[in-house]
Amino acid sequence: MFTAITEDLTLLTVAFGVSLLAWGFFRARPLGKLGIFAWLQSVVLMLPWLLFFGLTAAGVMLNLVIMLLLLVGSAGVYMGLGSQVRSLKQEAAARRVDAIAASGNPAHDSSDHSTQPESSPDSSPASSTPDEPDVVPLPPEDLKAIQGIFGIDTFFATETIPYQEGAIFRGNLRGDPEVAYTKLAESLKMRLGETYRLFLVENQDDKPVIIVLPSSRDPQPLNLSQKLLAGALFIFSAIACLESAGLMLGFDLFENPNRVAETIPFAAGIIGILAAHEVAHWVIANRHNVRLSLPFFIPTLQIGSFGALTKFLSILPNRNVLFDVAFAGPAVGGCLSFLVLLFGLLLSHKGSLFQLPSEFFQGSILVGTLARVVLQEPLKQPIVDVHPFVVLGWLGLVITALNLLPAGQLDGGRIVQAVYGRKIAARTTVAVLIVLGLASFVNPLAFYWALILLFVQRDLERPCANELTEPDDARAALCLLALFLMIVTLLPLTPSLAGRLGIGM
Repeated sequence: MFTAITEDLTLLTVAFGVSLLAWGFFRARPLGKLGIFAWLQSVVLMLPWLLFFGLTAAGVMLNLVIMLLLLVGSAGVYMGLGSQVRSLKQEAAARRVDAIAASGNPAHDSSDHSTQPESSPDSSPASSTPDEPDVVPLPPEDLKAIQGIFGIDTFFATETIPYQEGAIFRGNLRGDPEVAYTKLAESLKMRLGETYRLFLVENQDDKPVIIVLPSSRDPQPLNLSQKLLAGALFIFSAIACLESAGLMLGFDLFENPNRVAETIPFAAGIIGILAAHEVAHWVIANRHNVRLSLPFFIPTLQIGSFGALTKFLSILPNRNVLFDVAFAGPAVGGCLSFLVLLFGLLLSHKGSLFQLPSEFFQGSILVGTLARVVLQEPLKQPIVDVHPFVVLGWLGLVITALNLLPAGQLDGGRIVQAVYGRKIAARTTVAVLIVLGLASFVNPLAFYWALILLFVQRDLERPCANELTEPDDARAALCLLALFLMIVTLLPLTPSLAGRLGIGM
């Protein structure tokens, strides 16, 4: 039965990957040449894995040498396409600046067209395509009012460069970034109300710049189709949780729908942990006056759900707020899962509902070590009887750990971006995708999660209004603790360490 389930998951994973590529193509085609090149990057990254899993499902196994050659070739083509994408973006940006300059906009005080901060507030691919409508330059009277907010005690502007429907101001930051930002934002609001938003960020040279954009560029509320998608994903995730509960109990719910009542308690436990995670995000976001979108749950038959993806619908004031909102969900969900696991271990006894092979506890350093402390001698037996809370808590910890991976707009990616900045967050995102790609050799679930990251969550969170002020040491320490717990939850015990702990025969 397990082999059949694995084959089905492999086929579903391949079908899901092909569907994502098709969806990506239809999204990229209206963006012209730049969109197609960006789509081709995704194709070359996914092609070796789709080939590997597709042939595996057909009963053909590729050897390691061939896979390594495919991966090396894929990486080379990806880098070549990347240089083309960067060139096209630069050409598009230069054309927009030249068009604004030709219109006689006085905001163009410099001939340096290459200055575009890496951390611009609107850095998504869709915002820099050559096919987007012509942007409206800043009205001269608004530009003059904005230039009037600068001074020698806050930010001494030396250069103005048109950017989208606003402008970039290069110059010298004077004093503490938080104090300077507060004064500038208040002055801008006094002069022009809520018409514009001010961002204090770093450019590609790691020098502070001010970006002013109209408030029409603020994140927009979800439309009806997005709300319907969120609702549909929740329903699919609930069904996946019921199916996962059935598999844990030793039967396939789709083949035995009359046994659905047996799966409800376990599925409710998974959904409860997911709900606690999301409620924590909402509570902290509400405390900081930040609006969040509805959660988009990601279903998976193996563990029920990967968790949920949530968008910020407000501009975050600083990196402290980004950290607090991102950290709240894993903190509550992880603590709840840990307590459920601990109570499950304490309640376990001979004759408990679940019978797990002792090797099962070698799958996680954290769970295996805790189980050894609580259960002790029973872990030396081939089969260990455990309370259902053990499996439920373990699943909760795995879901929490997956969301703490330091990649893109996952909770872990947002936490790393808040503490260490955008450049480090971009590097950890690439590293996580590589690790998930390697893990895909042994687990199709890792490939499925890598696809979600690659197509939906790999972009970093948009910059905060004040991007320069770093979080305090306490938040940095919590970031390291979260990453440590993520690692010890997902990493398995080595056979030698498991032997020394007395786990298994």
